[in-house]
Amino acid sequence: MTAVETTRSLIDYSLARRAVLAALFGGRATATDVCDAHPYLLRAAKFHGEPTSEQCPVCRKEPLMHVTYTYGDALGQYSGRIKATRELAQMEYEVSEFTVYVVEVCQSCGWNHLRQSFVLGHGGLARAGTQVAARRLTHSRERALSE
Repeated sequence: MTAVETTRSLIDYSLARRAVLAALFGGRATATDVCDAHPYLLRAAKFHGEPTSEQCPVCRKEPLMHVTYTYGDALGQYSGRIKATRELAQMEYEVSEFTVYVVEVCQSCGWNHLRQSFVLGHGGLARAGTQVAARRLTHSRERALSE
């Protein structure tokens, strides 16, 4: 995960993840309980996920994929979309505030867990030139759609 300038309200779910894995390996949960990824999440990991260097903690067959979701009122109809990590840096200058959720997914066994969440955005304090650039971007998109 690349750091971006306006990251705030970072929540790391490592302790919850460790508790789930301890329950699995301690016999208090089954693989069916913890490897329950929804088919849409598996498809999102396949086509939009970003590979990591970490192996799946359950099956140890494949590297985990990170799927990054963005939510927020400022995103309007685009809230709930999957974004690549590289897109977040640009979005933080264009959007006042949005929340990012990073989910790790194993395509082999279906393990999935929320890895972290954080808030990004300029907070309504657009930097010099950002609004002009955003207007140009909107104008060029409108022009492309009309052609």
